[in-house]
Amino acid sequence: MANGVPLQSPITENLLPWVKVFGATEPTTILGPGQSALAWLDVTVPSTADIPEVMEHRISLQVTTPNPPLLPADLTETVALTEVSKRSALTIDPPLKGANWLDGNGCCSVTAHRGAVSPLNGQLVAPERFAIDYVQLTSDGKMFDGDRTSVNSYPYYGTDVYAVAAGKIVSIVNDLPEQTPGANPTGLTIEQYGGNHVVQDLGDGRFAFYAHLQTGSVPFKVGDNLIAGQSLGKLGNSGNTDAPHLHFHIMDGPDPLASNGLPFEIRSFDLTNQIVNMDNLADVTDTGGAAQFATGAATGPRSNQMPLTLDVMTYDVAAG
Repeated sequence: MANGVPLQSPITENLLPWVKVFGATEPTTILGPGQSALAWLDVTVPSTADIPEVMEHRISLQVTTPNPPLLPADLTETVALTEVSKRSALTIDPPLKGANWLDGNGCCSVTAHRGAVSPLNGQLVAPERFAIDYVQLTSDGKMFDGDRTSVNSYPYYGTDVYAVAAGKIVSIVNDLPEQTPGANPTGLTIEQYGGNHVVQDLGDGRFAFYAHLQTGSVPFKVGDNLIAGQSLGKLGNSGNTDAPHLHFHIMDGPDPLASNGLPFEIRSFDLTNQIVNMDNLADVTDTGGAAQFATGAATGPRSNQMPLTLDVMTYDVAAG
């Protein structure tokens, strides 16, 4: 409900795969005794003028064995009442440059990023809900060629990563080792998950997070100011990663774990292709297969848009 008007019709099976019980890996519409779950919903309104001030989430259910008046046959409960932020998405320059950059894990389905909701300090936080994992495809649509366990098989390994806007560096990790591609590492502490990284204060309560950078590649110190388009390090394979990539997101605080992710728009890019489906993406990332591209995709220049999962893009970074 938004200001008393329904935004979303009742959903049952169509909510899959958008409901997951805490601790479970598979979606479900059935909650057992004592279980709690998270539901992800995307709703739209006709125009910015129709954005509500408040959203109310209600759950209606039928009780199998009612016991009125304490437990009636039909129940409707308000489970959340939330003020709606009307803050515009931040417009930034791209963090990479060149052709064939693939958004391999981003908005807007329940990917590993969007589904990463953590209970911290007495509240749920979703730092990665708009995050992107970038990898670069070769001209024949492959992510790596040869031994999957060697970083040298990934041609984009060591590519420059660029500041997306002007701002001061507030956090750097630069000394964690590179991981062996092909499998998720074990034994990491939570603080090591981002690997070598930079956190940059973009102002107005927004921070950029550049993660999994190459060991020793950040030539700056905390307190240094970056300008848009300035190289800040190199794409690596440090931290919680199974292949070289850049993890990038914008957040509402300087702590990559205890912040909420914020939406952002890339100022300008060319959408050149879209991978046909998630199964083909898994083939590209896991077995070295070639990307298959969707026919009839609406490709071309884009301005002030957020890349989506499966998008393949060309980026130009303006100097300074």
